[in-house]
Order: sequence, then C-alpha cells, then structure tokens
Amino acid sequence: MTTPELTTPRESLVSAPATPYQGDIARYWNHEARPVNLRLGDVDGLYHHHYGIGDVDRTALGDPGAPGYEQRLIDELHRLESAQAEVLLDHLGPVQQDDIVVDAGCGRGGSMVMAHRRFGCQVEGVTLSAKQADFANGRARELDYEGSVRARVCNMLDMPFETGRAAASWNNESSMYVDLHDLFAEHARILAPGGRYVTITGCWNPVYGQPSKWVSQINAHFECNIHSRREYLRAMADNRLVPQAVVDLTEATLPYWELRATSSLVTGIEEAFINSYRDGSFQYLLIAADRV
Repeated sequence: MTTPELTTPRESLVSAPATPYQGDIARYWNHEARPVNLRLGDVDGLYHHHYGIGDVDRTALGDPGAPGYEQRLIDELHRLESAQAEVLLDHLGPVQQDDIVVDAGCGRGGSMVMAHRRFGCQVEGVTLSAKQADFANGRARELDYEGSVRARVCNMLDMPFETGRAAASWNNESSMYVDLHDLFAEHARILAPGGRYVTITGCWNPVYGQPSKWVSQINAHFECNIHSRREYLRAMADNRLVPQAVVDLTEATLPYWELRATSSLVTGIEEAFINSYRDGSFQYLLIAADRV
C-alpha cells in the first residue's frame, strides 16, 4: 500500500526535550527495563506500557502449585493488557485503510502494531524516549510493517504532523506527563474535523476531595502528575473535543492488579493501585471525544 504523507516541514521542528522535566522523563524511560513490561511482551511480541482489564481466566491459570504456573500467570497478565488496547481501538470508530492514526506516547509500540493489524492504516507514534522509539521501529521491521508503523522521538505537545490530517489519535496511559490543555490543543490541531480522540488513563476522583496518599505514591513512582477526572473533561471542552463516551474501567482493571500482585514481576507499586481503586480515590477511565 502507498504510505500516506503525514509530515510537513514541521518535522524539522522536532528537537530535544523542551524543558528540564521532559528531559527527566526521557531519561526515565530510556533507562526503564522492568521485567513486567518485557516479559509480558515476550509472550507474543506485543510490547505494551499500560495495564489490563477484564476477568482473570482461572481455568487457564490452573493450580498455583502446578508446574508452569508462573508462565501461565504472565500469559494471562499479557492477555489482559492486550484486551485493554483492544477496547481503546474499539472506540476509535470506523478507521479506513488510507487513514492515518497517531499514538501519542507510544512506548515500545504494541498498540501501534495492533492498530495496523486491525485497520490496515498508517500508524505514527511519538515518544520522548529514543530507546522506546528504536525498539518500536525494530519490531516494525521484524514484522515487515516498516512502511506502515513508525515511532519517532518528539514532544507530544508539538507533533510534526500536518494540521487536520489524522483520522484518529490517542493517549494510552501517557497523558499524566503533560499539561492537559496543551495536549488537547495539539490533538485538536492534528485531527481532521470529526476525527476521534481516545484516552485511557488513571485519574484522581474529585469526589474524594484531593489526591490521596496512594495517588501521591503513584506520582512519585512514575515521576508523573496524575490529573483529576474533572480536569480531563474541562480541558477537552476548551479544545473542541466533545466526549462521546466516558467509560469507568476501575472495576475492570482491579483483577489485573490483584493478579499482578501475586506474581514474580511485582514492582512495589501494586498496593497503591489496588488500595486507591478500592477506596474510590483513583479511577481508571476511557474517554472518547470527537473533534468539532
């Protein structure tokens, strides 16, 4: 298929991180090599940087004392994280083969590969991490998707893409690293009128009052700044993104975390996620919005 042209001279604007904080985030992800991300991706070659949703298949897991149980647990965690990506793609709408979609904060590229396999379209990803971009592009070459799936190092607040060219775009657990007004202004710029934007994210619940101690622990662990649900909706409204669906995935993600907490891949942050979801101070949301 002919590769659509998404870039313009704006591509020349791609540069090093624009702020010291962005530099810190680039260094964080350039040095990140957690087994929980790599071992799960090794299951089928889809390397994600997000969490999972859905009920655990206890039949597939079998007895915890049986041989091979730990590998079956890893397989199940990976199945749940790929299920999360499928739900995000479900909400992108009717993407066509000649469309272009953008993954802002693409990580190692698992969701980009899934999007191309589903829609047959051109998928562009951006990340501050050169290590992640190299990994994602290497996987695209191995899969013979090099002409259709591409990651590049750049700032998601200033993407090198033509105004109004993208049919859809998304952030999958990456919006907590940026100012939401700046982020949604940039998505609104690159999206065609009627284009669809989707985010899946953890956000603190304004009904709780303030970010809880668990949310503060998550911020410190990932060097991020989790936003409230109210901030997402307000920033979208200010940037011509009109929500079409707001889906609370909190109950759906708890089984993933409860299972992960029993695995050999724990990172020490599992308790904060589980407790914050249970006490209502943290929510896991999908928001799908159309560019008007």
